Amino acid sequence: MRLGKVLKFGDVVLAEIQYTDTFEMKIRPALVLFEEFDNVIVAGITSNLEMEGISLLKKEGAIKDSVIKINYIFTISNKMIKKNLFKLSDEKKKLVVSEIIKRLK
Repeated sequence: MRLGKVLKFGDVVLAEIQYTDTFEMKIRPALVLFEEFDNVIVAGITSNLEMEGISLLKKEGAIKDSVIKINYIFTISNKMIKKNLFKLSDEKKKLVVSEIIKRLK
């Protein structure tokens, strides 16, 4: 575990992320959905406000207004987490869960 802390749903982190269209890795923000056995399931976050997803604003802790991409969920190793940034509010976490459930139906 990083710094003796367990990652939890709602943590926004900086992590090494592989883009879907290349093998290139970049450090990008991501939302932790859950962690198990050093595997971390995350949703990507983008500052491209034209993308579909859940808004994440500067006043909520983001470096700049962004979008949580519920359609971009993947697994990374715990070792790929570089830094914890902030935690989502309970209201925003409920919205994330609601949007994921909508897509599973």
